[in-house]
Amino acid sequence: EVQLVESGGGVVQSGGSLRLSCVASGFMFEVFDMSWVRQAPGKDVEWVASIGKSGSPRDTELTNSVKGRFTVSRDNAKGTLYLQMQGMKTEDTGMYYCARGWRSYRPRGQGTQVTVSS
Repeated sequence: EVQLVESGGGVVQSGGSLRLSCVASGFMFEVFDMSWVRQAPGKDVEWVASIGKSGSPRDTELTNSVKGRFTVSRDNAKGTLYLQMQGMKTEDTGMYYCARGWRSYRPRGQGTQVTVSS
């Protein structure tokens, strides 16, 4: 059974930083691309970032609104996906999920809440 467990969310002031983690189990993490998606209150789920199997920084893609502020990475030995968020803005508020696949939305975990206050 695929399990994805996100953590690291919280409340942060505008301009602050957070690091999200996603621990994967139930499948061979190292052979799958992985993604982060988010859902703001009252809005559809939005793709945020993807990273290839190898974890090379050259094999990543970010949505335009977070480029230069967010970094996606992974540790295949630990089966863990990360999202480093800096220079956060109020519009980054939402539930953040990790998902299996490139620009994928499912399967995904239960999410971790991120709130950016002004």
